[in-house]
Amino acid sequence: MLDTSARLLKLLSLMQARADWSGPELAARLQVSVRTVRRDMERLRTLGYPVDAAPGVAGGYRLGTGASLPPLLLDEEEAVAVAVALRGAASTTVTGIEETALRALAKLEGVLPPALRRRVNAVSSAMVAYPSFGALVDPALLALLAAAIRDRERLRLRYCDHAGVRKRRLVEPHRLVHTGHRWYLVAWDAEREDWRTFRVDRIESTPASAGRYSPREPPAGDIAEYVARGVRAARALDRPKA
Repeated sequence: MLDTSARLLKLLSLMQARADWSGPELAARLQVSVRTVRRDMERLRTLGYPVDAAPGVAGGYRLGTGASLPPLLLDEEEAVAVAVALRGAASTTVTGIEETALRALAKLEGVLPPALRRRVNAVSSAMVAYPSFGALVDPALLALLAAAIRDRERLRLRYCDHAGVRKRRLVEPHRLVHTGHRWYLVAWDAEREDWRTFRVDRIESTPASAGRYSPREPPAGDIAEYVARGVRAARALDRPKA
């Protein structure tokens, strides 16, 4: 059996890996009793971790949302992966994200053990971001679209199409796709009664909420490939004929 400190770290790691756990599940993974799990949860609350508990014999638990983010428990591969992702953010097409990503990377490096910090620093110092030449998008707009996808919320937006025509659109957003150069929104166009792919950088105004919608069968099982096919087809139409 793990000692109390090691067990609390293991418990936090399990709860960060999955949203919901029952008391017996956690007890089995930690090789302790359900009563010990309950005591450990109280210890976590005392330390400031927002632990939510569901009533019942089994006793379900999850890490709740709080005013402050608890420390992340990362293994070696996860820490390196996060460092690479943050460094790579410098070459994305999201405006203003480079400075934010570097601040987050500095915070990550500051809380890592010395041996792991050296490995992460080596990766960070060896990487050079290749500047992106894609169209820039506002991170606030991406966040708004992502929230609408999550909440199944219709949006009214002003969109400038490929021909430069500006129109109001009523859409049911389904997924965001990033190609490395551009961001695309796959959505059901309520007025055209069909699926459409919109370039996010061509959305000209802040979308307004227009109520909830029921989920539809997506246009393809692989949404990224669906967007890729559409991009290839658009490029073929633009290609000058011999």
